[in-house]
Amino acid sequence: MPNLPALNRHLPRVPLRYTAYLASWLGLLVCWWASRFHPIWGWLALVFALFAALGTYDLFNRRRTVSRNYPILAHFRYGLESIGPEIRQYFIQTDTEQRPFSREQRALVYQRAKQVADKVPFGSLHDLYAEGYEWINHSLSPVPVTGHDFRITIGEHCAKPYSASVFNISAMSFGSLSANAIQALNKGARLGGFYHDTGEGAISPHHLQGGDLVWEIGSGYFGCRTPDGSFCEERFAEKATLDQVKMIEIKLSQGAKPGHGGILPGVKVTAEIATTRGVPERQDVVSPAAHSAFSTPLELMAFIARLRKLSGGKPVGIKLAIGHPWEWFALVKAMLASGEHPDFVVVDGGEGGTGAAPLEFVNRLGMPLTEALLLVHNALVGANLRERIRVGAAGKIISAFDIARTLALGADWCNAARGYMFALGCIQARTCHTDRCPSGVATQDKRRGANLDVSDKSQRVHHFHDNTLKALAEMLAAAGLRDTSELGPEHILRRVSRNEIRSFDVLFPYLAPGELLNGPPDHEVFRHYWQEASADSFQPLAAVTARRTSKLL
Repeated sequence: MPNLPALNRHLPRVPLRYTAYLASWLGLLVCWWASRFHPIWGWLALVFALFAALGTYDLFNRRRTVSRNYPILAHFRYGLESIGPEIRQYFIQTDTEQRPFSREQRALVYQRAKQVADKVPFGSLHDLYAEGYEWINHSLSPVPVTGHDFRITIGEHCAKPYSASVFNISAMSFGSLSANAIQALNKGARLGGFYHDTGEGAISPHHLQGGDLVWEIGSGYFGCRTPDGSFCEERFAEKATLDQVKMIEIKLSQGAKPGHGGILPGVKVTAEIATTRGVPERQDVVSPAAHSAFSTPLELMAFIARLRKLSGGKPVGIKLAIGHPWEWFALVKAMLASGEHPDFVVVDGGEGGTGAAPLEFVNRLGMPLTEALLLVHNALVGANLRERIRVGAAGKIISAFDIARTLALGADWCNAARGYMFALGCIQARTCHTDRCPSGVATQDKRRGANLDVSDKSQRVHHFHDNTLKALAEMLAAAGLRDTSELGPEHILRRVSRNEIRSFDVLFPYLAPGELLNGPPDHEVFRHYWQEASADSFQPLAAVTARRTSKLL
């Protein structure tokens, strides 16, 4: 009789991780044999054959070590990994966890867009004693709510000033959003009397649904470019003088990917997009990181004046994310030196979203909205320019409190992109860059986009705007205020520790009017960079350059 322990030592051991693969072959053999007795076994044999083929492919696939070590089983891991974000979003995240928007925030937009009850029971889900918690104080003498159509006049000294709502649609291009999404946004803007920023992808036929437009001009000059990508006055004037275009916005940078250009692959440049942008069909389209129409702050001021004249006297402004503070100071000094200035500045916070950006840019580049807005507002106040230049702001603005907080910091109005995407039906699937948006919002797949009902979604866009401003009016009335212009930093409070609170006017430094004209104030950033900033150049200051060339400073 053989020695079984000795025999077992010489037989090759099959790892347990191959169990599924071996079982597929065993099932194939058994079902193939049993198929002689009943056809159903033949179908089962086919199923096992597919698994056996998959396992065999895994064993010979040199690009995936996990698959070679765990044939068939590895695909269960890949499947679960692929739906990890959805599992976390629907089953693990709390209602208040913002990744990037919380379930509570999304639900608020959906409810207001659909005209259903947005009231909540049983108290707040937030920890009111947590560090960073913010609120607006109420008054013992609340005022009656008399209306909610809060507006701000931009370009008062222009031939064609514009009265803007305090809550508008931020820049999203046709090409990143579907045709139906753009149409629904613009029709919603028309219904609600607020503006729709075109994004840098130019004015498409889908934008021309009657809603007010802010035409964004990026470094690619789409819609107003020559064949070599330079700025074209004739094409600009042709579109800028359209009645539907109310303002012109020169995009210097955006919060989600500041200082970063882009390439639209040729396969995505359809005939419609090519015509809209003024580029060749089916060829890669490059958006440079910097503009070619100007290279210094003074040249930018001259370009602003040029666009204002070509547009027939419409307000012209700039949009930027704040990076190096001396560059923004250089712009302010150019305004003082030239006597020319933008009619408005839109501050894009580093928390902004986009269809696609490098992870490092999304997470670690660009100044967040609070600090960026304060720097812009303070510089304009300190240079005695604030009363002539309106300031807009964008960066994760969803609720009436978000608007009130931003206006209290120093803005005149707010823009939102992702909030209005939620109103269109966006579910935060975060597949904007794949062309497989499940809600038909951020896609150029015509079959997906066509399922977005323009008539229904435009109503939702209108209702979201309207109900949000109604909530803002009620908040202001409770605080004893009648208009958004009365909001100041003293109205917003933040918990800085478990037992300490600070109002924004105490927590953040604010410059007095004209303070910069009398020398740099005792504010660290201005003290370090204001004096040396130059209207002639965006280049770094001498002290900054010295630090870059030596590790000894």
